Amino acid sequence: MGHETRDDAAVYQLSPTEAIVETVDFFTPVVDDPYWFGRIAAANAFSDVWAMGGRPIFALNLVAFPVNVLPMEILAEILRGGAETAAAAGAPILGGHSIDDPEPKYGMAVTGLVHPDRILRNVGARPGDQLLLTKPLGSGILTTAIKRGTATPAQIAGVTAVMSELNRAAGEVLAACGAVSALTDVTGFGLLGHAWEMAEGSKVVLHLEAAAIPVQPSAVELAERDVVPGGSKANLAWVAPHVRFDATVPLPFRTVLADAQTNGGLLAAVHPDRFANVMRLLADRGVAAAHIGEVREAPSGPALVVAGTP
Repeated sequence: MGHETRDDAAVYQLSPTEAIVETVDFFTPVVDDPYWFGRIAAANAFSDVWAMGGRPIFALNLVAFPVNVLPMEILAEILRGGAETAAAAGAPILGGHSIDDPEPKYGMAVTGLVHPDRILRNVGARPGDQLLLTKPLGSGILTTAIKRGTATPAQIAGVTAVMSELNRAAGEVLAACGAVSALTDVTGFGLLGHAWEMAEGSKVVLHLEAAAIPVQPSAVELAERDVVPGGSKANLAWVAPHVRFDATVPLPFRTVLADAQTNGGLLAAVHPDRFANVMRLLADRGVAAAHIGEVREAPSGPALVVAGTP
């Protein structure tokens, strides 16, 4: 499995019962605290394995650091955060690579395993399936406020908690329940971008209820003040031709729906007869999933519909 349907990770079959899931991700700091930057970057790298229905088995560090500019203690904190996240993910860090670079960057290459018959892809959603999302939106907007020096301590704490939270519990439930038609994680293309990939690849319409979509506190307010990363604006412009918004959905909320996320939640299309049980299983694992819409037939027209008043 490669890049043909924009899936979250590569998959290479080894035998009739085993396949490797492989992914890599790294980026520049999204928060000022190096320990939490390490936690967030590592959690983000692991997410794509769970988004494919896989189980991570080990990781390799990817490090770029200005060794003659910043204290090495900062790098030690980044790596400590990554190591703690890897331990929580149940996968050891077995090595990696580092370079001297003017701007810090950190992430991981993560290897996982999955049964070839149990791969969860971002296509395959069927009419009638119910849609769930496991994390609130808005991290791109809130980290932009951090970069501009306008974020409050509460905003920083809130977005840090969301971005550093592993998708392990949600991924394990969705992989084991046998009721998921399509699965992806919400990252750089925002909810709308990744939902469009699911809809387009599945030849269906995703009907989203604006009022049901969880959003981090202050995200809409910040969007109203244009505290928005350029990538999120580009996402909205890119996906807008494929979306029909109700007139009651204001531009700032549309921007939040397209906001580029770091280690966002999992978006799943679940069989309607088993949806309630899946939501109970997620709640039992401490995952506050939201029921955000449903999959419908696609005779013609837009691939996404955002209905109602947020």
